[in-house]
Parts: sequence; C-alpha cells; structure tokens
Amino acid sequence: MGMTIAEKILAAKGGRDVVRPGDIVTVEVDTVILFDNNFMPANWRDILTIRDPERIVVVMDHRVPAPNAMAAGAHVTARAFAQKFRIKRVHDVGYDQGISHQLVADLGYGIPGTVLVCSDSHTCSAGVFNCLARGVGGPDVFYSAIKGETWFRCGETVRYQLTGKLPKAVTTKDAFLQIAGKHGAHATMNVEYGGPGMASLSINARKTLTTMSAELSAEFATFEPDGVLIDWVRSRNSRPFEPVYPDDDAQYHDTREVDLSALEPLVAYPDTVVQNSRPVKDAAGTKIDQAYIGSCANGTLDDLELAAQVVVGRRVAPGVRFIVTPASQLVYREALKSGALEKLADAGAMIAPPTCGACGGGHMGVIGPDETCITATTRNFKGRMGDPSSKVYMGSPATVAASALTGYITDPREFLN
Repeated sequence: MGMTIAEKILAAKGGRDVVRPGDIVTVEVDTVILFDNNFMPANWRDILTIRDPERIVVVMDHRVPAPNAMAAGAHVTARAFAQKFRIKRVHDVGYDQGISHQLVADLGYGIPGTVLVCSDSHTCSAGVFNCLARGVGGPDVFYSAIKGETWFRCGETVRYQLTGKLPKAVTTKDAFLQIAGKHGAHATMNVEYGGPGMASLSINARKTLTTMSAELSAEFATFEPDGVLIDWVRSRNSRPFEPVYPDDDAQYHDTREVDLSALEPLVAYPDTVVQNSRPVKDAAGTKIDQAYIGSCANGTLDDLELAAQVVVGRRVAPGVRFIVTPASQLVYREALKSGALEKLADAGAMIAPPTCGACGGGHMGVIGPDETCITATTRNFKGRMGDPSSKVYMGSPATVAASALTGYITDPREFLN
C-alpha cells in the first residue's frame, strides 16, 4: 500500500520506511521562521542556543512599519536575536521585507521534500512547493529552533483533483470558497492538490489554495510537483532537492474533483468561511464601507494585476475606502513596474506597505463599529479585522475591486467580460 505526499515526507524526515494515518512521527525541521509576534513581550523567551542559524529565518511582517511602541520593541528584540546568532536571513523594514509566507515564495525558502515550521496559522501556504509546512505553537517553534526537530501526528489525506480551466474573472479564491462551502472543515486531515487542471494555474494561484487551507483546519496542504514548480524553486534556491510524488496506490480518505471551468465568483458571508459561501449574486447589492486586497493569500502580483484590470479608467465609489497591500516589497516593485499600482492608485485605491496589517486586525485598515468590509484576505471571523459589530465578507481580488467601484458587493464579470 503506497503513501501520499505528506506520508512520504514524514517518513523520509522521520527516518522511517512507512508512515500511516495515526502515527506520531518526530521529524527533522529544515526551516524555522520566527516573525515579529514571536518577539512580543508576552511571547518571547530568551533563547540561549539554536541548532543551526542557517535554518532560521527572522521576519518582521505582522506590524510593519511598527504602529506602536510595543511593536517597535518586538522589532528591536528580533534584531538583537538575529545579530546574537548571526542569522543571515533577516527581513526587516526595507528592500526584502514582506509577509513571511510570501517571502517563502519570493526567495525559494520552500523546498520540495522538506519540513518548514512557523507559529503563524497560514504557514501551510508553503505547501504549494511540495513541502510539509505547518503553523505550530510558540513553544513548538522555539523548540524547533533550539533542537532542530518537532513531532506531528499523521492524519488521513483528502485529494483534490483539479480539472478544467478557470473562466475569466474567476480565481482560485473562488475554487477554495467552493471547497470550504461544500466540504466544510478538514480537521486532523491533510489536503493534497493535483490533477491536470493545475497546469493552467500559476504558482501564485496555487498558493492561494494552500494558504487558505488553514481555514479548513487542515494539518498540511501540499501540491503535487510539476515542471512549473520545479523551475520556480530552482531559479530561486541552489539547494538540491527531489520532488515528492504520491504513490499510484496511495490511500486517501477521499478523492474529490474540482472542475475549475464550472466555477463562478463566490463570497463567504461574515464570521466564517466554512460552509458559508454563496454565489456573488446572492450578496450583490450589500453596501460596503471598505474593500481590502492583500495578505499572504491574495497579495501577489497576479492579484494586483487582476484588480487593476477591473478598475482601470474608473474611480472608487464615494464613501468607500479601497486599501491594497502588496504581500512583499518584491511584489510591490513588480507591481510598480507593471503599472498595476498606478492604475489602482489612479482609481482611488490607497496603497499600503507590505504587512499582514488589517488582515489580523493589526493596523492599516482596521474597521470600526457596524462597518462592512469585503476582503480578499485569509479570514473573516467576528472581530478579526476590527470591531466585533463589523461585518466581513470574503471574495476574490476581482470581486473586491468590482465592489470598490460600485460601493456594493458586485459580480466582477460586469467589469471583465
């Protein structure tokens, strides 16, 4: 009986021949990412030693630039830690700063067959690169930095077989919302994506699926490797690797087809994405106060260029705040060169610096009492982006941009067909 991608990586990194669902495996950790929240006074514990500074990445991303004295103090602590252990991969305010999960993509930190941990819940984003990546608790991420290992319980795997090709104005955010709406939570399980439909999807589009898999409560989210993925990693990282393919006789909890060509724009209604998504036409006409594009799920160049196509030559509706946050400085520069940011700014969007920002209610777009926001971020829990009385709808960058133009939740096909 064969193994899935997750099972094969757990076996290889745990020194085993076979791993099955239910097994508890201690594995070697290849990459540990510490971000600014880890260095906050309530979370930080002074680390006296680390296994290997070459395996550590330090990122300032959740509150950048520092919005208050506490955040600034955490950044000071992070810089001192990196200097103490001579850590080379440090992403501070400046040229190569960004949201940690986007930096993994920008710089090739996600390597097929490896294990990557961080204490942010959307760490599964890196699974797009055919590795095992997971958000773990603060103590676990510190232990991984110190000892170079951690443990996981292997869950069953659900395979999503992608077929067809996305219609215009439909994105993998819509594909995710269909999965979440139809199949609900995947707690204790892994998610594996593959199939012929992935050939038409960019790495950025695929990354939205793995990032958003955190909202399914999945343990790991992985993509089957192909030439596009292999070329992406090899062009950014010289480290040798072997792609990991599922065995032909791998045992899955379930295999489900997602026909990309049959999808339409969807929105998740406020407070949860699980079993809470509907066609955009059902929400059309809902008045909004803010439209937000960004985060590790939808702050890529693809996302910004799509939004720019929607708004070019038009203006944001009066009374609507349209905030656009590139996921990294590299994405910011690319969007400057492509003209996407110019088109967005000319339409009335405010371009914010790369940060997690308002996605987690930190800063740069937090919403107030009884306000309504449509967002292309990762999560829409009650109070997630601000006041608990506010309402947060979730859609694709195209849907968010279209809604910014009208002042109401709007089908993006009105502007892109």
